Amino acid sequence: MKRAREKVVGENEAPQAPQKSKQHKTCSYGSVFGESDLHTSVDWGNLPHHVILRIFQFLPLVDRARASSVCRRWNEIFHIPDLWRRFEFELNQPATSYLRSTHPDLIQQIIKRHADHLQYVSFKVDSSTESAEAACNILSQLVNCSIKTLGLISTAKPSFMNVSKAHFASALTVVFVNSKSLSSIKVDDTPLDDPSLKVLVANNSDTLKLLKMSSCPHVSPAGILCVADQCHGLKELALNYYILSDELLLALSSEKHVDLEHLRIDVVSENPGQVEFHTIKKQSWDALVKHSPKVNIVMYFFLYEEEFDAFFKEETPVTHLYFGRAVSKAMLGRIGMNCPRLIELVVCANGLQPLDDELIQIAERCKNLTAMGLGECEVTCRGFIEFVKMCGGRLTQLSIMEEVLIPDNDYSLDRLHLEVSKHLGRMWFPDMMPTW
Repeated sequence: MKRAREKVVGENEAPQAPQKSKQHKTCSYGSVFGESDLHTSVDWGNLPHHVILRIFQFLPLVDRARASSVCRRWNEIFHIPDLWRRFEFELNQPATSYLRSTHPDLIQQIIKRHADHLQYVSFKVDSSTESAEAACNILSQLVNCSIKTLGLISTAKPSFMNVSKAHFASALTVVFVNSKSLSSIKVDDTPLDDPSLKVLVANNSDTLKLLKMSSCPHVSPAGILCVADQCHGLKELALNYYILSDELLLALSSEKHVDLEHLRIDVVSENPGQVEFHTIKKQSWDALVKHSPKVNIVMYFFLYEEEFDAFFKEETPVTHLYFGRAVSKAMLGRIGMNCPRLIELVVCANGLQPLDDELIQIAERCKNLTAMGLGECEVTCRGFIEFVKMCGGRLTQLSIMEEVLIPDNDYSLDRLHLEVSKHLGRMWFPDMMPTW
């Protein structure tokens, strides 16, 4: 029987227990921090200041707040102004939204410690009036702000419209008066009014460049002209079609007004069953383009087929067209005849009649067309290839749903993608789902 080999321990020697490795607040990582040894251990608490700041910039707010409790140094970095220039307040009620809100304690901390650091701020609210009122309450406290960009966003039903006009105007006035450097404002679907716009331009006329205020029923053409008169750096304006008129376009085209780069017009039925829209004269459109020759005129349509009668009967200098509902063949035919400046066209739906002739006419007459999107429509493969052939390589964006294309005797879907790719000068396939 073999005897096990034993280690002899001296009489005065205590047997040594195996040492357990101590855990340190270290991490092994490689040359990302300039270390050549991939197994170098570094204390997270002693990371360089700029590295911690960079990490914080990538963290979601909740994780950033948790990380700030690691040590005093990380907490100090958590409050550095650079981290608080951009912030999105999310205000949701448990009864009306499954999304979580920005914690009230954090909101108060921001107001107390970082109001003067905020530069790019947005408020996202759900459909409840309470959330919109909470947003107004926060705005009312930003007395030391220097905001450059402000966005009020309703993620569901426009809840800002339920807030009293006086409360909303008072809250906005605080920001308009104290910021002095607002350059971009998005206040769609809100009770914004003309007096508020006057306060805005009185304090931010030298900096304002973008103003989006679609579906603001208390704003009049006079309010828009007040902005255009005084904000000579204004480049982008968004409003509803119901406020657009020949008089307004002619006024915007006078020498003293700005040279707009983008004019966005939302065409929406304001009242259920509304079927009549006013017509803008060709002379008014021509005056605007003469005054601002590089202006992009973007129109979003959310109408029913019977509501389109007032549009595109004469030449219209629209550059970007989006149809969110079904649009008739006749309407698309008008576009081909009367929209020579068209750059982009998106049609989400049409009837069950092939649009070959309409697309070919658009390709022939709209020489600037570079982007096309088709959803629930029908086009024969032959007609679609003819359209692409006429447009050629200038079509930089072509998003066509696969079910839009109808195979015919000349082309199958497999052959179609090869032919289209040849005329575009790049590989192309139809889409499986909408990209717009």
